[in-house]
Amino acid sequence: MKKGILLVNLGSPDSPNPKDVKKYLGEFLMDERVIDVPLWARTLLVKGIILNTRPKASAKAYQKIWWEEGSPLIVLSERLQEKVQKQVEYPVALAMRYGSMTIKNGLQDLVDQGCTEIKTIPLYPQFAMATTETIDVLIDELVAEHFPQVTITRTPAFYHRKDYINALSQSIADSLKGVDYEHILFSYHGVPERHIRKSDITNGNCKMNGKCCFKMGSPQHEFCYRHQCEITTVNVAKKLGLKNGTYSTTFQSRLGFDPWLKPYTDRTIEKMGQEGTKKMAIVTPAFVSDCLETLEEIAMEGEEIFHEVGGKEFTVIPCLNERDDFVQVLTNMVEEWANSKKPETV
Repeated sequence: MKKGILLVNLGSPDSPNPKDVKKYLGEFLMDERVIDVPLWARTLLVKGIILNTRPKASAKAYQKIWWEEGSPLIVLSERLQEKVQKQVEYPVALAMRYGSMTIKNGLQDLVDQGCTEIKTIPLYPQFAMATTETIDVLIDELVAEHFPQVTITRTPAFYHRKDYINALSQSIADSLKGVDYEHILFSYHGVPERHIRKSDITNGNCKMNGKCCFKMGSPQHEFCYRHQCEITTVNVAKKLGLKNGTYSTTFQSRLGFDPWLKPYTDRTIEKMGQEGTKKMAIVTPAFVSDCLETLEEIAMEGEEIFHEVGGKEFTVIPCLNERDDFVQVLTNMVEEWANSKKPETV
């Protein structure tokens, strides 16, 4: 059996034009694991409201961050794939959950190279219903329908891998070298609170009070996004020797009116600026590749909010992107899989 690797990221519109953005948003938001309401309600909300109002605004946001080579997320993911390919002996393909770089095409690419045993690596350090799970489910469906000869090995959340924490910590240290700051904000992509409850395999152990996140050994933590975000922050803070009170965890990019994970990033930036914080640094550990949410929502909108309420210095720490130490993390995953070894965790 020939082995192959499939890296999977979120995706991007083909261009920042409203037509392409609308097509992309339609696919993304109609995913039942992104907006997890009945089909009739999701269709009414997405096709009846959102796609008639949001594409133009989103297109303007994409236009602000679009590179000459194309979508930053796509370009950075391609660079990452190329670097990983140079480090491993197996074919490495790249796919996106949404958009024209489909997972089906990614699987087909590997099958065409003779691969029958494929390790899929969703490029999300923390598990979430709207990220890792939707990728895993779609891959299972595609394999059953189109690639029955292929065996899939999934990759679990890697937020607690020692090499990942080391790479993330080093990237923060590198970015803050010589930078004077008062507080580091760890901003993770938000999800509705109901997603946490739906992912609770213990059917009710999660109390959504923030306390059980720090009780180690609970079985629901394997699929608890909030726990995994909180522990990512804790482990990085420990690695960097950050003092209590100089860092915090927040959640960004909420949509709609249902309760989402708190505290919210934008409101925290505003509040801290109002309370006298003048120098803030911000890192986005739920994203491995810089994208709309990091380049526009954080680096542009977040900085604007901070300055409006009196903040002076707003340092945005880049995602891991194609850093060599992150390439090594992915290489280690492949080698562990090929040699049936377990990763070292913290």
